[in-house]
Amino acid sequence: MSKLNSHFIFSVESEANKDNILTFNDTRISVLLPGVIRIEKGAFCDKPTQSFWIRNHGKVNFTSEKKGNKVTIKTDEAEFCVDISKGKPVWAKRDGFTSKCDNKKNLKGTARTLDQAKGAVRLRDGVISLDGAAVVDDSKSLVIAENGEIIPREGEAKDIYVFCYGHKYTEAVKALFALCGESPLIPRYALGNWWSRYHAYSEESYINLMLEFKKKNIPLTVATIDMDWHWVNIRKQFPEFNAKWGDYYIVMDGWTGYSWNTDLFPDYKRFLNTLHSMGLKTTVNLHPANGVRSFEDMYEDMAKAMDKDPKTGERIDFDITDPRFVNAYFDILHHPYEENGVDFWWIDWQQGKKTKTPGLDPLWALNHFHYLDSMREGKRPLILSRYAGIGSHRYPLGFSGDTHMSWSALDFQPYFTSNATNCGYTWWSHDIGGHCRGNHDYEMYTRWVQLGVFSPILRLHSTNNALSGKEPWNYCKQAENIVSDFMRLRHSLIPYIYSMNRRSNKEGRALCEPVYYISPEEKEAYSHKNGFMFGSELFVCPVTEPCSKTTHTALSEAYLPEGRWTNIFNGKIYEGGKKIRFNSFLEEMPVLAKEGAVIPMSLDEGNSISNPEKLKLEIYRGNNTFTLYEDDGETLAFRNGEFSETTINVEEQSKTLKVTLSGAENKPFMPEKREYTFEFCDVAKWEKITVCVDGKETEFSIINENTISTGYTEIENSIEIVLENITATQNEDREKSFINALSRYDAKNGKKTKIYLPMNFIKDKNKLISHVRKLSDDALKNQLLEILEDLK
Repeated sequence: MSKLNSHFIFSVESEANKDNILTFNDTRISVLLPGVIRIEKGAFCDKPTQSFWIRNHGKVNFTSEKKGNKVTIKTDEAEFCVDISKGKPVWAKRDGFTSKCDNKKNLKGTARTLDQAKGAVRLRDGVISLDGAAVVDDSKSLVIAENGEIIPREGEAKDIYVFCYGHKYTEAVKALFALCGESPLIPRYALGNWWSRYHAYSEESYINLMLEFKKKNIPLTVATIDMDWHWVNIRKQFPEFNAKWGDYYIVMDGWTGYSWNTDLFPDYKRFLNTLHSMGLKTTVNLHPANGVRSFEDMYEDMAKAMDKDPKTGERIDFDITDPRFVNAYFDILHHPYEENGVDFWWIDWQQGKKTKTPGLDPLWALNHFHYLDSMREGKRPLILSRYAGIGSHRYPLGFSGDTHMSWSALDFQPYFTSNATNCGYTWWSHDIGGHCRGNHDYEMYTRWVQLGVFSPILRLHSTNNALSGKEPWNYCKQAENIVSDFMRLRHSLIPYIYSMNRRSNKEGRALCEPVYYISPEEKEAYSHKNGFMFGSELFVCPVTEPCSKTTHTALSEAYLPEGRWTNIFNGKIYEGGKKIRFNSFLEEMPVLAKEGAVIPMSLDEGNSISNPEKLKLEIYRGNNTFTLYEDDGETLAFRNGEFSETTINVEEQSKTLKVTLSGAENKPFMPEKREYTFEFCDVAKWEKITVCVDGKETEFSIINENTISTGYTEIENSIEIVLENITATQNEDREKSFINALSRYDAKNGKKTKIYLPMNFIKDKNKLISHVRKLSDDALKNQLLEILEDLK
């Protein structure tokens, strides 16, 4: 009998600690963590399931009391009540919250796909809830056998997990990672800009397109080749192929393929090598549902592997439940292409949820096996595929599918992205710009790319239409210039995003988190869904509506957490702890740095994703510590300590600002020397500055009024910078802000003057707000109210 290849087999602590288990006839309760219990009724299961893998986290302190059919369990952090006759939770308590464990106040998680979505879609439940506890039903999940196969459970059973963390939302997500597996460290190249398009490129046209991006100095790091890399018009290209007209496999005959289209790519190895020489990683699209047919280059080898006679031309069915097929699928169809330049695979499964194993979703199985296969030989694994339920965070990245090109679809994506953290799914990749139908709209495209810059993955994509390409130069010059600048910004932010990538892997904190994670007791944090944290330092409130024709700004609103925040694009300073209106011109968006923020950015030229030789640190006044994380970006060597961490401390006292940078470790993947540029973003001027390298005062270069460079220093050197008697930047005064807003306002001059003149005489702020609220133009009203209400 065939067995799965060894790299598909793994061992985890799937059996709960025996000291944490209570058994009552056919009901078993396992206290897995102080905030999580598992309830089983019927057949008990100690094997890892598709969702939950790791149940032994040591002994948990708890007490239990049985009264009739009810069992109450108290840990150091939470209290649970279970009805053992029904095998279900009754309630859970923590930090003053009591939940009925019915998920009615669940804050939701994510969805399988956004295919064809014109706006919001229904989301599945996550592991956090407004009433303090959430329930995950794992009863239908299959188990992973010792030989790596996915098999049904032995017997009928209820299998329920209760997460009780009150409003400690980040702790609930960390608990999910502890039980299901960590959030993996993403390869560094995936965090830059991706090019993708459903289009029949040739080798020449694709390379020329990449050269055009390079010519325009728009960095790309990932080149996606959609389904037209293989033969797609089967009846025309292979007329001898024997299949019945009307059969599903003929109707969809072009979706599955494993043989390069030599009409378009005469030498695919040369093509992939050329892309690599340009600093690009490659991913190739897969639709494996139709199996392997007789016209494929690998058909004979696959037939022999499956004990079929190649002469018959019989199709080899896709069967992810057959170990022999799984091994051949990877060894014959995929590994040779990987050896010749395919870096990872885009699994575009859309063909249903059934396999020969009842209950096994082929999408989940493909994600699972592809991910395990891609980490063989020490390679850091990566796939691009759709979400397949709790535990899918183990298999990044997520492909959200084919959305409409519409403002409503754009408006849903910020919430959809950050809210997915509630079920641990933190690495969504969207079709930036929208995929199909809808409208070609330069403003919408620009805003979508801006969102993409501050999303887990920025992947431009569009459907197979000659007029729908997402190249920046396919839009007006204003949009091209803005989008190009934002894509350059994304590439420069890789050091910051990669450090957050490590934080996610090590600490269980997502790159994009809902604002209510920080401000869980503020109602406004829940009602304004599109604002989110982008890593530890930045707050983002994307613009998802068009600009006003009169003010040329677009409104976006969010609850801003407490503290001082500075817009990184226009320097406006806000005091948080309330709802904020942001009015943004097309070339800017509300991205705010917290006080004390440190934003590391690469100044290296081109599209290199190496640890930069030229590093810029954007510094904001305050007190904070940031850790810059660096490793080789592609292997699993970091697990053995092969990484470097640089600590940056910011301290503000009175009118003195001190920045201390520890030396980095001199590793093979690090530059020997590094040029540091320090930009003090919210400091207008200083009277004295002192720069010390390894404790010795040294010379430095002044770039502009708030930016200096230390020049190249050894990578191990520490740096200390002290600014004395600093003057902080300030928002422009209210009158000047009014004049600027009304000067840009497009309307009759008489109307503008009528609005402005009373504002010179009304001194009381509340009366001034009342005057503004009476304006008929909502865009101007919101712009002036931002000046009155929100600026610090």
